[in-house]
Amino acid sequence: MSFLFGGKKKTPQELMREYKRNVDKSVREIEREKTKLQTQEKKIINDIRKAAKEGQMVKGLYPSIDTIITAIVLFQGPVRVMAKDLVRTRAQITKFYQMKCQMQAVGLRLQTIKSTQAMTEAMKGAAKAMKGMNAKVNPIAMQRILFEFEKQSEIMDSKQEMMDDAIDDAFEADDEEAQVDEVIGQVLSEIGIDLGDQMHHAAPTAAAANAQEDLDADLEARLKNLKS
Repeated sequence: MSFLFGGKKKTPQELMREYKRNVDKSVREIEREKTKLQTQEKKIINDIRKAAKEGQMVKGLYPSIDTIITAIVLFQGPVRVMAKDLVRTRAQITKFYQMKCQMQAVGLRLQTIKSTQAMTEAMKGAAKAMKGMNAKVNPIAMQRILFEFEKQSEIMDSKQEMMDDAIDDAFEADDEEAQVDEVIGQVLSEIGIDLGDQMHHAAPTAAAANAQEDLDADLEARLKNLKS
């Protein structure tokens, strides 16, 4: 009736939610009625048992006509009426079970449709966003940007490599000599020789050898002068 009074037309999503609420409400009502019938079923069973016990008491009072009394009480009296009521109640419970299953199937179908609709809307939005992004992307400009980026990256790598080589050359000699001294020190230490003590003793010996050489040279020069 909304179109007659100028009301706002419901969207498919709103209609779907409304249908789902109605289905859930129907399922709850069916469940309540089924619970009532199950309670009634238990009451009828108790009444039948009570009536059957009363029939047994009547048989005890009139043992000579037990068969006749049993037939009257159990098959023609209140027990039979209650048994029919029990059968009908159970049939109604079965129908409510079937109705509940059918309504739940309808609810599941509505939920599936709702999920499909939501997925469709999401894909529609994603496609629209992708279309907008693709429209803004200029392949030629992007290619130029990538080319320039690659070029500047190569220049930066080359400069960094040159700086690394210069630094390595500046420290390579010192590092190499230090490493050589360290290796020699480790080797001499392993064989029990202290390099510092050896250098300390070696210095005076070298000086004495130089002084002896100078003395020999002076004596030889004097001998040559005497001969001449």
